[in-house]
Amino acid sequence: MSSLWIDTTNELDQSKSLGKDLTCDVCIIGAGIAGLSTGYYLCKQGLKVIILDKSYIGTKTSGNTTGKITFQHNLIYDYLINSKSEKYAKAYLDANKKAILNIKNIIDEEQIDCDFENQANYVYTTKQEELHKIHKEIQALHILGEEAEFVTNCDLPFKIVGALKENNQAQIHLRKYMLGLANCIKQKGGEIYTNSTVINVKKDNNEYITFANNYEIKSKYIIQACHYPFINFPGFYFSKMYQSTSYVIAVDTHTNLFGGMYINPHEPIYSFRTAKFKDKRLLLIAGADHKTGFAPDENKSYKLLENFAKKHYPKSEILYKWNTRDCISLDKIPYIGEFSSLLPNAYVATGFNKWGITGSNIAANIITDKILGKENKYAFVFDSRRVEPIKNREEVKNMTSQVFKSFISNRIKIPHADLEQIKNDNGGIIKLDGINIGIYKDASGNIFAINPTCTHLGCLLTWNNLDKTWDCPCHGSRFNFKGENIYDPAFKNLDKFEIL
Repeated sequence: MSSLWIDTTNELDQSKSLGKDLTCDVCIIGAGIAGLSTGYYLCKQGLKVIILDKSYIGTKTSGNTTGKITFQHNLIYDYLINSKSEKYAKAYLDANKKAILNIKNIIDEEQIDCDFENQANYVYTTKQEELHKIHKEIQALHILGEEAEFVTNCDLPFKIVGALKENNQAQIHLRKYMLGLANCIKQKGGEIYTNSTVINVKKDNNEYITFANNYEIKSKYIIQACHYPFINFPGFYFSKMYQSTSYVIAVDTHTNLFGGMYINPHEPIYSFRTAKFKDKRLLLIAGADHKTGFAPDENKSYKLLENFAKKHYPKSEILYKWNTRDCISLDKIPYIGEFSSLLPNAYVATGFNKWGITGSNIAANIITDKILGKENKYAFVFDSRRVEPIKNREEVKNMTSQVFKSFISNRIKIPHADLEQIKNDNGGIIKLDGINIGIYKDASGNIFAINPTCTHLGCLLTWNNLDKTWDCPCHGSRFNFKGENIYDPAFKNLDKFEIL
């Protein structure tokens, strides 16, 4: 199934593919919410902007979000005060608050119809032992001058023991907003090309050459806003992030629904909001997160959410379900700014940690200011070149061991098997004469064989039978069962084997 946002806006994307060599001031790689937001601000400043994307606008990560706009990124501010500083936490808070206002101003100024609704945001818990975390977060917000409220009741269909409540947050139909931004960019002289896969970027004296669809775009500035940076060296962003998969279902409960947006801080995570749909409202339930590349258990993904819906709304009907991948930085802060000191005039926006709507607006303003030679008071918070020791040591430990396992252990411990051991409508890896071969059998027994080595940095892929994809456990690239690339940072397809 596609997401509610994509299904209700399919006909609105009129973009075309790149078909000739071009020159511009700024070439933006990625037409997600970060690329479009940055392109919008740059076009308003009179710069000639070209945006490239391998897919249609808003059909990847941005089009598969929950569409929440909030500065309360689960429990973040107590962590920031303790791991960074009070000044740092205050700047992070103010930057995100400003982003909410910026988004609303764009919607009003450009008259974008995108179902924008003000909502209260709640971080709740049903566990008594988790309550101290809620209180610590409220105390942190009070230190930062924010009027956070503690409540023991809300409109959810189950009992909570407490929640942090923040007013004046919002929710949105993100793809409608993105397509509105795209129209504004075109009206202001910018150009957007979809189905245009960037395969390389080269520095040539004082300009960059971006290669896509066998054509070249020359520009003074480049911006990697393509979810996961595909330029590996310099920058080394693959060593500073991993990808996390989460799931969403849109449910017609056939009942009146609550207001507000909700999320809990403990596993399993459940996130709730409602959304307009024709003449009714649907309930969106999200969660069941896991590191991308590790085969999901169906009982811990969609089924977990579906069972929850049926438990509290027995007559509920699931109309949509989808999943998405988010780049998670090791210190919980996005990477925004200069891509590397070795590549002047190259910028990056990534690692939004599941909070990409406000994060993308922050990125757009920071990068626009940098290109215009202006100081941005929030830039130090998100400095993409930061190299200070990571405080989130447990996350580093987990990531390092998982990457090592993919490079080494999985390569030597895969058991020998033959084709008959892989059932129809399933996949897996077999070894023939020491060579790994990825096999998928469709429902009719037709065989699709690929080289299960990720074309990004050579990790061994794993089979995801839920989505029928080959997923990378190192950096989150994904390929369909035919070996065709569908998610970055890899952009090349897998090699195929012919079974005789």
